[in-house]
Amino acid sequence: MNFNNLSSGLKSVKLGLSTLALAMLALTASAQQEEHKNPNVRMGQKALLDGDFKSAVTHLEKALPTEANDPNVLYLLGYSQFQSADFKKAAETFGKVVALDAKNANALYYKAKANNTLAVEKDSKLTVAQKEQLLQSVVSDYSKAIAINVNDAKLYQNRAVAYRDLGILKGTAGSAGYNKQIATDAYTKAVADYEKVLTYDANRKDIQTELKKAKVYRDLLK
Repeated sequence: MNFNNLSSGLKSVKLGLSTLALAMLALTASAQQEEHKNPNVRMGQKALLDGDFKSAVTHLEKALPTEANDPNVLYLLGYSQFQSADFKKAAETFGKVVALDAKNANALYYKAKANNTLAVEKDSKLTVAQKEQLLQSVVSDYSKAIAINVNDAKLYQNRAVAYRDLGILKGTAGSAGYNKQIATDAYTKAVADYEKVLTYDANRKDIQTELKKAKVYRDLLK
């Protein structure tokens, strides 16, 4: 199975994934034309097509370290880890993709999304300082992706979420690390990003609601 076939298959296979995720994966998958020489990569591709992400992770990990410098293989591994809800490993793998291909906006997007999930996990053992640092890195990665794809609405939307989460983290009165100024600034930037999303589609009720919430949270800070 080659990357072209993987790209075509992803457009038709029903894996229960969003169109966005499929498009991102297909974009990266189509980067190589010939069937991959590494059998573990080929088996990983097949497992991914079958929606068996855990098996895909197993096969693609076996392809390392031989393919450790191939950003396309690493991307598929990171994507499979992300879909397997192993967000820590996914963030690390997408970080390696970015190290090899700094202009890979999709890898920046998934790295940020994985780290944002880690920062707000209910049972997270991270300290407030570690969560703040993680969320700041998330904002930075989305900003880098925006610099590459300036008109990608989803990047502004997800950066707004990161800013909102930072506002919640730093704006809860009485909690460790409370800082009204940082929280206010974060909410204000979330508002700006939500407003940016609405310039692409003013009828999005979900974004209108989140925009109102961010303003209320900011205005209620003590």
